Amino acid sequence: MMRFSVLASGSRGNACYVETDQTRLLIDAGLSCAECMRRLRAVGVDPGRLDGMVITHEHIDHIRGAGVLARRLRIPVYMNGATLRKALNSLGDIARPVIIRTGQPLTVKDLLVETFTKCHDAADPMGILVTCRGARLGLITDLGRSTLVVETRLKGCHALIMEFNHDERMLEEGPYPLEIKRRIRGPDGHLSNAQAGALLKALSHQDLAVVVLAHLSEKNNLPEKALKMCMSALGGAGTRVMVSSQHSPTPMVHL
Repeated sequence: MMRFSVLASGSRGNACYVETDQTRLLIDAGLSCAECMRRLRAVGVDPGRLDGMVITHEHIDHIRGAGVLARRLRIPVYMNGATLRKALNSLGDIARPVIIRTGQPLTVKDLLVETFTKCHDAADPMGILVTCRGARLGLITDLGRSTLVVETRLKGCHALIMEFNHDERMLEEGPYPLEIKRRIRGPDGHLSNAQAGALLKALSHQDLAVVVLAHLSEKNNLPEKALKMCMSALGGAGTRVMVSSQHSPTPMVHL
């Protein structure tokens, strides 16, 4: 059985925890080390039992606590070379960096972690697919646009953690400077609710058990807007839908 919790999701910090009976893995650590550990404990996890950490890309809201956490727990940190080079100043000295290539599968005990390229304004950002005994969890946030690669790799997932970043009208009428608005809605920025809904519709199938809406903008989106688009995309399927938060972890989800 696989279990997971989105510990935090949003522009101020992102982290996701995945476990099986044998393996405990953190994907990104965009909160402080102390806050990452506090939220792990909040979902019943002893941080000292982590087996490793995967970093998807170098933006600070994904790596803020990664260096300190890795040093304190002496765990391996898996990332590609371009991400490591860009993140070095923020991460500091990491005792156990493990360089992987985007697209290269990674095995951590009984978890298979597959990575794939995605469109975002980072050096070499990765989407994540985690598999254990047939259960498939896909994680795709910080995505400017869907691609055939994204849709192909996430087909058949039993759970999806998906970006529903902004409502297009709220972004257009909101307080951000024009250059930031252009970045967000650009091809290497973030998915709007409508774009995320279209991707979810392409990925939906009868065995999709859970969808977690992630990386919602606090200024340019509302949970009810994202939920409405999500439910429309699912078309009445019996999929459980959750909205992740910047401020607290989701309950542990069992697959």
